[in-house]
Amino acid sequence: MQIATRPALGQLSDVDLRMLRVFRCVADCGGMAAAELELNIGVSTISRHIKDLEIRLGLRLCQRGRAGFALTPEGVQVYAQTTALLSATDAFRSAVDEIHQHMGGQLQLAIFDKTASNPACHIAAAIAQFVQQAPEVNLQLHVATLNAIERGVLDGQYHIGIIPGHRSAAALEYTQLFDEKMLLYCGRNHPLYSVQSGTQSQLPDWDSLRDYAFAGLGYHSPNMQISQYRRLPRRATGFDQESIATLILSGSYLGFLPVHYARGFVQDGLMQAIRPDYFHYNCEFFSIVRHSPHPSRVTRLFESCLQWAHTQAHA
Repeated sequence: MQIATRPALGQLSDVDLRMLRVFRCVADCGGMAAAELELNIGVSTISRHIKDLEIRLGLRLCQRGRAGFALTPEGVQVYAQTTALLSATDAFRSAVDEIHQHMGGQLQLAIFDKTASNPACHIAAAIAQFVQQAPEVNLQLHVATLNAIERGVLDGQYHIGIIPGHRSAAALEYTQLFDEKMLLYCGRNHPLYSVQSGTQSQLPDWDSLRDYAFAGLGYHSPNMQISQYRRLPRRATGFDQESIATLILSGSYLGFLPVHYARGFVQDGLMQAIRPDYFHYNCEFFSIVRHSPHPSRVTRLFESCLQWAHTQAHA
């Protein structure tokens, strides 16, 4: 499809913003069919919105067809600007709600993956408390990588994030919530699977682990820190806990997983912790918000619900 060259865009209307929201959702979902359930409108309507937006902007934003969906280089740039614009629009709406002392609008919450099964995590209780106090707020819950959550909170895409602590950014405010125990696991076909007993000299230590391939997370994290500190030979890289678990289950790699997440695999005899008294570390999880602009009342309320839920658990 040829998109005609256009002059300056001019003023944006509500219709423009609606089309941009559709475009962002399609890009986030990876295609129009995938976005159908999220947007609750038909694929033909979504396609028409995208086509109208392309005509409005004078740009081809995405490739679609048998080869699949992909953003064009121009689409990638428009997506970045759309994210910034819609975040600013949501922030404006929240600010106006604050002026009226009204708990409305949206709250964008992003959490690190595989936290729901952690018995020390009480995010669900915090959500229940929040909904009671602010029932009109539309809560949008995302699961993302550590780096994506940090970046999203900093650029305003997310209002609050929950991540394992690994470094501090001056632009972010951190509140400690809960912790998570990490153990070293191997699959049942790994040579170390049955090595759980014997004399101290026969048991593996950090030095002998270097004889085996290690699977680690591919971004700055406590997982990366300990693997570098212990000089474990990384032979495979994953970008979430699911990928690390899959690599461990292959029997080809060692890797660290949260105890609560690995429990089902262990019970099924698919993997085993190696010397849990020796190969372990703890992750502390924090909520993060950005210092500036000042977090909205809705964000602060959810933050207080998080603190309440995790304080109550220790009471």
